[in-house]
Amino acid sequence: MVSPSKNTAPREVRPPTAADLRVAAGRVAAALDPTPVLPTALAPGALLKAETLQPTGSFKIRGALSAIAGLPAGASAVTASAGNHGLALAHAAARAGVDATVVVSEHASPAKVSRIASYPVALVRHGADYDAAEAHALSLPGRFVSPYNDPDVIAGQGTIGVELDEQTDGPLTVVVPVGGGGLLAGLALWASTRDDVRLVGVEASVSRGLSAAVAAGRVVPVEVGDSVADGLVGNLEPGSVTPGLAAAARPVLTHVSDAEIHAAMRWLFTEHGLVAEGSGAAGVAAVLAGKAEVTGRLVVVLTGRNVTVDTYTGAIGRG
Repeated sequence: MVSPSKNTAPREVRPPTAADLRVAAGRVAAALDPTPVLPTALAPGALLKAETLQPTGSFKIRGALSAIAGLPAGASAVTASAGNHGLALAHAAARAGVDATVVVSEHASPAKVSRIASYPVALVRHGADYDAAEAHALSLPGRFVSPYNDPDVIAGQGTIGVELDEQTDGPLTVVVPVGGGGLLAGLALWASTRDDVRLVGVEASVSRGLSAAVAAGRVVPVEVGDSVADGLVGNLEPGSVTPGLAAAARPVLTHVSDAEIHAAMRWLFTEHGLVAEGSGAAGVAAVLAGKAEVTGRLVVVLTGRNVTVDTYTGAIGRG
């Protein structure tokens, strides 16, 4: 999520369609087993969609597999990431034999960076934050695969919904964390094929770029602070297609504090024995804090588990 030079015209990105979602579903199903839905006491009949069990530890593998599969023959990929998307792209590129470059900020999560470095990709550290890393990645050669502003990536993330078609009965309220909006946009694409799905997007309180863009009808810069939910922090790329796609589904957009996220991480550990990083626990945080009104059956997507031991134990140890 980035703010390139004011003199740079926004990239032209094609919004994905329902046809893209069908193609992505085939690509993802060929590489991954569906992640399970786990019963939870968050609400009667509620379920947790455990994307934490993906091979790279987060839902980002879906979009990365879809995007790499859609590259022209011989093309290379370049991306920027707070960690999970870069790790997913590294995994997908290595699996397909594609050259890839991943740019991370100098302060990216060590747990995620060390795993990216274990793959045969070019790992570049640049800038003090995600915005700076993404601006640099946009200047490098290769097809830029945005973590969120990319039709194949968005469609890939939407395959969570395709799996929910087989795993649940409607009506549903699906609660997901929101950073750049790729997951929310993908699920909005899926929800457009149904009339019984309600989406709730949960931002970090210190970084509310998607909700600001939806309210304004265009991407606008917002103030960004630090958060344990590092994957949700940063501004959106100018011209990003995700706010428009998300807005079409009329989601409820809310936000949670770090204290609420810490409580959710602790709750997931004590009640389910599940490890979730800050970003991954944001949906549960919103439900526990009473910020996600439920219609029908509740499904909360646990989006990732990649967190250092010190960060995790510090988070769950806070009262």
